[in-house]
Amino acid sequence: MTIVTSQEIARFRSLLADYPPALEALDLIEDCEGDLEDAAMTLAIRIGQEPGAENSEWLDGFAKKWRPVICQAEFREDLVNANFQGIMMYLQQISSFPKFLAAPILIYAFKQGWNNFCQPLDTIK
Repeated sequence: MTIVTSQEIARFRSLLADYPPALEALDLIEDCEGDLEDAAMTLAIRIGQEPGAENSEWLDGFAKKWRPVICQAEFREDLVNANFQGIMMYLQQISSFPKFLAAPILIYAFKQGWNNFCQPLDTIK
């Protein structure tokens, strides 16, 4: 279980203030007492996804599915510096990306550590 503290939620609210779906996701994370996986699963079900795994396994797998997009070289430095504007604008343009899950996925990667989360792609090169 990944817990997002109230301080982290407040920080992400300010970083993602321009993205209403992200703010809605943050509200749900707060309602779930910071349980990121529980909130992500609830959001996924709301938007018609059919998660078939346990909460923590599902979010991990879903985040890994989108890792090649999130960890692109042009976003890396911004992510490490908690600047999510570029990646959020990019994700909003991908029609197959579920917009309401952007914040939970980015928070999950942040909590893993950007270098740890993106590292498997670095070893491919």
